Amino acid sequence: MRKLKHISILGSLGFLLLQAAKATGIEHNYQPRLINLGDTTLKKDTTQHSVGLSDPKSGFKNLFQTAMGGDGVSGARLNPMAISFVENYIAKNKKGFMAMKEWAKPYFDMMDEVLTQHGVPKEMKYLAVIESGLKYNAISWAGACGPWAFMPAAAQQYGLSIRRGNDERLDYFKSTHAAARLLTDLYAKYGDWLLVLAAYNGGPGNVDKAIRKGGGSKDFWTIQYHLPVESMNHVKKFIGTHYIFEGEGGITTVTKKEMKDLLVNNNAELKEDELNNSTAYTVNGRFNSAVIIKHVEIDAATFNRYNPNFDNQIALNGKYELRLPTVKMNTFITKRYQILDESMEMLLKSASGTN
Repeated sequence: MRKLKHISILGSLGFLLLQAAKATGIEHNYQPRLINLGDTTLKKDTTQHSVGLSDPKSGFKNLFQTAMGGDGVSGARLNPMAISFVENYIAKNKKGFMAMKEWAKPYFDMMDEVLTQHGVPKEMKYLAVIESGLKYNAISWAGACGPWAFMPAAAQQYGLSIRRGNDERLDYFKSTHAAARLLTDLYAKYGDWLLVLAAYNGGPGNVDKAIRKGGGSKDFWTIQYHLPVESMNHVKKFIGTHYIFEGEGGITTVTKKEMKDLLVNNNAELKEDELNNSTAYTVNGRFNSAVIIKHVEIDAATFNRYNPNFDNQIALNGKYELRLPTVKMNTFITKRYQILDESMEMLLKSASGTN
């Protein structure tokens, strides 16, 4: 992993400051064209409300009951300071994003796989949605381009080649690997996905400055007004996009403290018989959840319920208290060296950007 000091220096120089590349629309366009990315707000003709929603906010009752009460699958709650922004953002963008959900499925499937290989939550793919509308040929006034809106310096640092006639920033697969590496480095620095989003948009230098002005607080909701307005709103747009596509919040829409509370609550939700019939085992090394799931033959939803945020925590801390039903844990212990070898092989492939 690259030194975090290097990230901060580059951030202060502004190479990430110009990552504020945005898409003007999300409609699928098969004819390549360059677009000026002035804002993440959609074009007027793409923001009409869904049929039957005469009141833009009339359809949000159930969603925001879930958002405030945390009674969705993830249990994540929407911070009260985001409600108004997210509500309006959903009203403006829901129709266009729902159309995108259909045509963008192949891109999302690929991004899910790549991000998971790097230990990055797959929901971070929605960052590409607000950066470029998933257009490979999107370009900003500052020169950021591609689905992940990479500036030249950042692209080259994270392994993308930029040559005449071959700009790898436009390659969905390779740019997603590069974005995953950048996101991994930023998360290693901040340990908080909301701050990662702010840094991706405005640069680590601006986030560090906001933290200093906020008295050392690393809570996004505390320091948000010390950030550039564009970066502050970028984070909230991501949250709104997550709610549109997922129907609820998740670990990438909450602060570090909120995530800790969420993880505690998720573990607490295991039934007494599930706890009694399961075993905890501390694992060290870069195990990958997908490899574990394959070998112990457990479904992903159950694994994630027993082991919330596994890939992110193992990537950050190098260890995790794995919990599995006892019969599955016995299988894991028997195969743990094989599972670790396959996990490391997958990590090395993802780091090199190969299939």
